Amino acid sequence: MSDDLLAEQVAFYRAVAPEYHEHGVPGGDGGELARALDEFAPRGDVLELACGPATWTPQLLCHADAVTCVDAAPEMLDIARRKVGGDERVRFVQADVFAYAPDRRHDVVFFGFWLSHVPLERFAGFWELVARCLKPGGRVFFADDGYRTPDELIEGEASTTIQRRLNDGSAHRIVKVPHTPASLQERLEALGWAITVHPTSGPFFWGAGRYGRD
Repeated sequence: MSDDLLAEQVAFYRAVAPEYHEHGVPGGDGGELARALDEFAPRGDVLELACGPATWTPQLLCHADAVTCVDAAPEMLDIARRKVGGDERVRFVQADVFAYAPDRRHDVVFFGFWLSHVPLERFAGFWELVARCLKPGGRVFFADDGYRTPDELIEGEASTTIQRRLNDGSAHRIVKVPHTPASLQERLEALGWAITVHPTSGPFFWGAGRYGRD
């Protein structure tokens, strides 16, 4: 996967920030995901990778003692800061997730609707990062979907490169891997993770667990 495509993906999320919530997946209200996250109860020191406009950060703060929010797009972080309203438990870090170097280990790593934007050839490396970010026995929770429209499949259904448009019609290429819960759980087990991936009644899925060798 070329660095140019990943740079274009970052450019898309910088540009889409003001209208991000207008581009939701049809048929998904996220209620099941929110209930699953509350049952998971992300306590302690939490790392949120690719936090975007803090869609999930307020819910994390219902359980966490501290949350570190990482995102490559400064526009997303500006929105996120306004959303959490100066809560001193939150720390914001502008960084490319693929190049992120954690300065400490955390009790929980969370990412919402990010994993499908990780190229398959960087999948193992990304999960190595997650492991480096976790304390021994630390936990992971993620939510995602495999939704792609026919118009987005500019390179065909077999490709993980798609094209998305902003409200002004401008087009950007991004990565969108159409994981299924079963195939994703199998990939994670092969890397040594003990994570169960759960489908929902809608287009979403979520996973929770920990590194199996801890």
